[in-house]
Order: sequence, then C-alpha cells, then structure tokens
Amino acid sequence: MTDAQDTAADTTLRTTGGGPPDDVDSAPIPLLEPREGMPPVVADADALARVVAAFAAGTGPVAVDAERASGYRYGQRAYLVQLRREGAGTALIDPVGCPDLSALGEAIADAEWVLHAATQDLPCLREIGMAPARLFDTELAGRLAGFARVGLGAMVENVLGYALEKGHSAVDWSTRPLPEPWLRYAALDVELLVDLRDALERELAEQGKLDWAREEFDAIASAPPAPPRKDPWRRTSGMHKVRRRRQMAVVRELWTVRDHIAQRRDVSPGKVLGDAAIVEAALSLPPNAHALAALPGFGHRMSRKQLEQWQAAVDRARALPDAELPQPGQPLTGPPPPRAWADKDPVAAARLSAARSAVSELAERLTMPQENLITPDTVRRLCWEPPKDPTPETVAEILSAHGARAWQVEQVTPVLVKALAETTTA
Repeated sequence: MTDAQDTAADTTLRTTGGGPPDDVDSAPIPLLEPREGMPPVVADADALARVVAAFAAGTGPVAVDAERASGYRYGQRAYLVQLRREGAGTALIDPVGCPDLSALGEAIADAEWVLHAATQDLPCLREIGMAPARLFDTELAGRLAGFARVGLGAMVENVLGYALEKGHSAVDWSTRPLPEPWLRYAALDVELLVDLRDALERELAEQGKLDWAREEFDAIASAPPAPPRKDPWRRTSGMHKVRRRRQMAVVRELWTVRDHIAQRRDVSPGKVLGDAAIVEAALSLPPNAHALAALPGFGHRMSRKQLEQWQAAVDRARALPDAELPQPGQPLTGPPPPRAWADKDPVAAARLSAARSAVSELAERLTMPQENLITPDTVRRLCWEPPKDPTPETVAEILSAHGARAWQVEQVTPVLVKALAETTTA
C-alpha cells in the first residue's frame, strides 16, 4: 500500500467532529506532488485514445473532478477534467482540445465514480459525454457521517492526515496554457479521493449509515438534469428592493440584454453589468442616457454606445403596456413562506414548529445535518397539507411522493407522526 492508503486504513484518523483526533499530535503531511509525477495535459485525439485505453484497463473506482471558470466565463462548462484510477494513474484532460469525452465515459461506465460534491460537477461532465451509472460522493458521505467541515481539504486532512495545496480553486480555468502550479493543484485534487472514499465507507458502515449513503448516491446518479429556471431574472441580487411592476420590467429587460451580450462574448454576466447596477436603474427609471450615467455601475468608463444600449432597454420597459408588466412574485406551487403561516393558518404553524423540532432532535441524535435527513421543503409541504389521519402509512406515502428516499422515510416518519398527532389533539 502507499503511505496514503496506510493512513486511510488507520481507524484512529477517522473522526466525525471535523477536528483532528485526540491521539494524533503531528501536523498534517503536506501533499506536494502526484505519486507518479505530473501527468501531461491531454489535448488531442491521440493522447485521449491512450488515456481511454489506460482507464479501461485500470481497476477499482475512478476519482473524477472538473474545474470550471465560474465568474469569468458564461455558463458552467468544464475547462479541465481530472481522473485517477488504480493501474492508470492520473490524467488531466483539456475539454477545449477534447470536447467529446464520451469514449472515456464509456470506458469507465462500469466503474464507481468518486466525486466530491458530485452535483456541482455532473452537469458540466454530462455536457462533454460523461455520466456515471454509480458514484460515491465524498462530501455527502462526510455530511452523513457527521463531519462539521466537509470541504475536500478539510476532509483529507481530518480523515487521512494530509494537507492539500490551497489557493487555486477560484482562478480562471479557461486560461491557456494553464500554469503548472494550477495543474499540480488539480492533479492533487484526485490524488487521495479514492483513499478518502475507502475510509468514509468504513466510517459509514461503523455508524450503520452505509446503506443510507448508497441510496443517496443512487438518487444523484439517476436524477435527470435540472430544468431551466423559470424567470431567472428574478434571482438578480438585490431584487427584494424592487417592488413596483414597472421597475420589475426594467430588471427583466436589462437582465435579458446582459445575458445575450455575456453569452455572445463568453464572459460572466457580472463582468458585463453588475446586479447592483441593474437594480439601481430599475429603482431610478432614468429618462435618458445622461441620467443613467449618473447611477452607480454606469460610470465614466462606460462608452456612450454602451449607455445608449442600456438606456434603450430601460425605455422598452418604460413603454410596456400595463398588461405586459411582470407580476410581483412567482406563482406558488407549494405552501406559502413559513413566516406567513401564523397569520394564514395558526394550526399549520404549530404543526410546522413541532415537526421542525422533532426533525432537529432526530438529526442531532443521528449526527447529520437536518437537510440531509429530510429536506425542509418536504416537511413544510407535509405540515401545510397533512393527511386527515396522520398514521405511519399516510405520512410515509406523502414523504415518498415528495421524493424522500426509503431510509429517510423510515427514520423521520415516527417522529413526524408523533408531532402531527400532538398538534392535532392540542
């Protein structure tokens, strides 16, 4: 075994409080280089074919990671993919030079993929032809096991006793060529991922949670891609200040123009025009470009042509007939916000309070976050429209209908039935 594998097999290093074990007083060992040295960046078809063959011949789980250029580029595409497998070593693949990785995805289709925070990387991996049939999410495993800090660096340090290099997670990964320190950081991100997976699997088994984790992993792997957001302009930061429909129309128009420009230029929308500037324009409703230029975010560095472009968007919103103005808020598809329950339905508010307390106590006993035990939205929906007779069967049916996994239903149903019954008879 490697040093890292020896460390992973040492049960004294597996802790569930996010801090170092009491019997280990040495500092974490800095992890500075990949075990087999720095691999070359794969950026052409021939090099990719060699990687595909190597990973197809490898054994065991495959560590997978991806780097995006969030905050720099439009969208969430991958600009580097890192993989590691026993017998194949580590590969760094440039999806710009190799935009179709479906052959690689097929080569490792039968293997378990190990990712950290899988839901963040799966969308960009799917775009380039890679989707796992089975996975192990080390971040989610850490949450279920009760770790207070579940970032990759913290997990590797607390579980394996190694310190990963820090500092390059938020860089512009669309940069070409990628600097060697960035590539080293990326390679080390998958260096110990399988070791971490093995240690966490043992920890979950000892806690009796391994089957729960497997249900969660299967749900992530089988989940369909998220549908496009409805009215994404409503998520503009500072939108809570915008209350009039005409002002909302300005936000919508400016957001839409900004998005088209950002997509055409392949830059982050925030680099085209900040959310704060959009909200300022909506609140002020400037009558002309001169007035717009006086607002924060539309300063002297903006050209006349740009100002006129933004002012034209404001003018279009100002000219809309009332019937075409956006409605305040979005149609509710579920219960109202909890803060409104006391006025709308005091009995439902009491149910929700009791249910939240019961779930909180259970999550504490099980040493895991409440949201991983059962989603808050599921609890709200149950409490807003509870069954007439809150039996274990009727409550379990509602929880399952809202997407709760079998292990979640089994754990929370008894405490929720009790909470509903107590508030019904109170």
